[in-house]
Amino acid sequence: MSVGRFITLEGTEGVGKSTNLRFIESVLQQQTIDYQLTREPGGTPLAEEVRELLLRNRTEEVADDAELLLVFAARAQHLTSVIRPALAAGRWVLCDRFTDATFAYQGGGRGLSKETISLLETLVQRGLQPDLTILLDLPVEIGLSRARQRGELDRFENERMAFFEQVRQAYLERAAADPQRFAVIDASGTLEQVQQQIADVLQRYFQEQGL
Repeated sequence: MSVGRFITLEGTEGVGKSTNLRFIESVLQQQTIDYQLTREPGGTPLAEEVRELLLRNRTEEVADDAELLLVFAARAQHLTSVIRPALAAGRWVLCDRFTDATFAYQGGGRGLSKETISLLETLVQRGLQPDLTILLDLPVEIGLSRARQRGELDRFENERMAFFEQVRQAYLERAAADPQRFAVIDASGTLEQVQQQIADVLQRYFQEQGL
């Protein structure tokens, strides 16, 4: 049976994740790889309900710890219902964000301790990590400008510039600490330039996997 692989796509607001996720899908299809496309928070009916709770604008201030626990509650359901079964069946999983986003948004942006996040990561994931993480990196001001052009902003997109600067910095620090897993893509160029970088990363990864 073929071996499943876990690929995640990360980045702050407006970096082009949706467009480039479709591009990665097309590359996997060209390689005739059987894959499961999913996202976080979300990926299952229950986890999608939690996503709605997290993103909805509300007058009640959401406690940072409550936000963190909701994220991991959704992740626990997602792992049990979608990610682990797909990998066990030999399918690849392509996921729009995963735990690196938690370290970036709740750790970097909210200022929650890395130790607390790591404890929940260990509890929920039991050692499971992505095999490859593609990080789309873009100056925050450019990304937010793009995000605002899409229409109404969600609870996270309404955060201040300083929040996203901290998120971006946390992402880059994680990438620097784990260069074997991370591939940082300069998302400030044209779409063709960005996708050429992604294609090069995937081609190298396929070769490493003997494909």
